[in-house]
Amino acid sequence: MNRVEFIRNEEKKYHDFCYENYKLFEEGSWLYKPVKTVIDLLSMLEGKTNIKVLDLGSGVGRNSIPIAQDIKTKNGKVFCIDLLDSALGKLEQYSKEYGVEEIIETKKADIGKYVIPKNEFDFIVAVSTLEHVESEAVFENVIRQMALGTKSEGINCIIVNSEVEEIDIATNEKLDTMMEVNIKTEDMINTLSHIYEGWEVVKQLVKPLEYKIIRNERNILLKTNAITFVVKKK
Repeated sequence: MNRVEFIRNEEKKYHDFCYENYKLFEEGSWLYKPVKTVIDLLSMLEGKTNIKVLDLGSGVGRNSIPIAQDIKTKNGKVFCIDLLDSALGKLEQYSKEYGVEEIIETKKADIGKYVIPKNEFDFIVAVSTLEHVESEAVFENVIRQMALGTKSEGINCIIVNSEVEEIDIATNEKLDTMMEVNIKTEDMINTLSHIYEGWEVVKQLVKPLEYKIIRNERNILLKTNAITFVVKKK
């Protein structure tokens, strides 16, 4: 098993556990509520109809379901891409529960291999997912496709981890980071700025975060510089 396969296997175990043990929009995990930045951006779609949204690495619908609820009356559609069966199964279940199954369309795919149609989407969301493509070259290719797949005046919202460290809390040992793409913060911002040259930067923020996760029954401290990068196509 190569490094990428190993990381994906570990991430699958971690996410499968979360999706099985924590319910969407219930306190106790990161599934508790959608990302505020994503929801705040919905106001920028006001006045539009037939809205098409792409959620790359949608998981169980933490962001897709609130988006779908918002655009339900605007003849909108949210296309949700994820690699995990556990995520898509739960997403389909939750979309029925929240009355948006008509709005949400799921597709099982590796976002690094998924082909984004050109000039198709009003809003593309990629939250904590781009760092899980298999290489920096694929990372750049996906972002270029996101840019090309966006309609005029459309929005891209990227939240991505950089300079990630994982530390065993019990021993203080620094562990191999379970991220396929772990780039310096400055380099990642430079890449994003270059690809989105000519777009309007709506929000750019770097936030140092640390939180505890459980991986293989070990308590891990995960430290990261989380980049929020929101741009609007002119």
